[in-house]
Amino acid sequence: MDNQKLIEMLPPITDANRGFWEGTLAGELRLQYGDSGTPRFPESPVDPVTLDEGFEWRAASGRATLWSWIVLHQKYFPAFADEVPYLVACVRLEEGPYLMTTLVDPPQGLECGMPLEVVFDQVSKDRAIPKFKVVTP
Repeated sequence: MDNQKLIEMLPPITDANRGFWEGTLAGELRLQYGDSGTPRFPESPVDPVTLDEGFEWRAASGRATLWSWIVLHQKYFPAFADEVPYLVACVRLEEGPYLMTTLVDPPQGLECGMPLEVVFDQVSKDRAIPKFKVVTP
């Protein structure tokens, strides 16, 4: 995969999402919390319950379940041109929010509800991408 093309696809680091990206570099998946205590992802300028603007980033458990996935066979994005086919997954974090990601070394028989844990793929000095792997008992 062309890391430079991948990095160009990522959202810019801003004051609003800096806590998330700093967390990935530290090996933590972080979620934004407002005064209601409701975790949110992606970041939002206000708490969805109270509409308060204050927030903090907290480390999540890193655990999730597989909610859905698709295997793409088209070259939609230049960064993934050499990776076709590739898997895009929607996972539900233990804390509640959903996250679009991919799976590392997915087994042949994927099933909704499979337990997952986060791993990080450092693609540059200031970016690490959260990915997930299936937890085997």
